[in-house]
Amino acid sequence: MSAPDSPAGNGRLLTGVTWAVLLLGLWLWGKESGGGFGGLSGPTTGDVAAVGRPFSAALPPAHDPLDGSPPERVEVPSVGIAAPVMARGLDGDGAIDPPPFGMPRTAGWYGDGTRPGAEGTALFVGHVDTETEPAVFYELSAVKPGARIEVTRADGSVAEFTVDDVQLVTRERFDARKAYGPRQDGRAELRLITCGGTYDRETRSYTANVVVSAYLTGAKDARGGGDSDRGGDRGSGDGGEQAQAAVLAGRT
Repeated sequence: MSAPDSPAGNGRLLTGVTWAVLLLGLWLWGKESGGGFGGLSGPTTGDVAAVGRPFSAALPPAHDPLDGSPPERVEVPSVGIAAPVMARGLDGDGAIDPPPFGMPRTAGWYGDGTRPGAEGTALFVGHVDTETEPAVFYELSAVKPGARIEVTRADGSVAEFTVDDVQLVTRERFDARKAYGPRQDGRAELRLITCGGTYDRETRSYTANVVVSAYLTGAKDARGGGDSDRGGDRGSGDGGEQAQAAVLAGRT
C-alpha cells in the first residue's frame, strides 16, 4: 500500500516494494568500499572499542523535539570529529549515496529523511577511510555512551545529542529495523554510521557497520546562547523513521 509524504521533519513513508529494495541496499552497505587505508590501525579496522563496555552513569533526560531544520555541521568533541554535512539521496541500488571519496572529511545526511532535532531518526553516514587516508568517521568506533554530539543547523541553532548506544553490527546479523529504527518513540534521535569490523582486501569491503545511536538532550543558539526551542513542527512518527532507517545502505 502506498503511503503519502509525511509532515515536515520526517522522511517520506515508503511502499512495501521500496522497503524491500532498501533492505537489500542495507545488506550491500560497505561493499565495494574504496577504503582499506593501511597507514593506520584505527579502531574500526578491528573490534569496535566501545561495544560491550558497561555504562553505569545516568544519562540526561530527553529534550522535546525541535522544529525541523537541515544540518550544516556535525561534531563529536570526545573523538575529534568536526565536519561539514551535505544532503545525500539514494543511488541505483537503493543505498544512501555517501559523499564522494574526493570529499573524505564531509559527512552525508539522508536528505529525504528526518531532519536532526525533529521527532524521528536522522541518519548520517560517512567514510571510515579512503585508499590513502583516514576519513571523517575514522574515529567513530571510539565514541562511548554519554558522549556529546552537536549538529549545527541551517536555522542557526545547535541540536545537542547524547550517545546512548554504540554497536558493531555484522552483515550476517544485521536487522535494519532494530539497528536504525527509533529506540524510543516520541524522541528526536540520531544515527552516525560508518564501516567497521575487518577490511577484506580481496573483496574490498568491510565485514560490519559501526552504528552510534544518540538522542536529543539540548538545544542552543550557534553563537552560544541557551535553550532555543522546545517544540514546534515535530513531524509524524507513523513508522516513517523505521522506513527511512532501511535506506542506510551507503558505501563507506
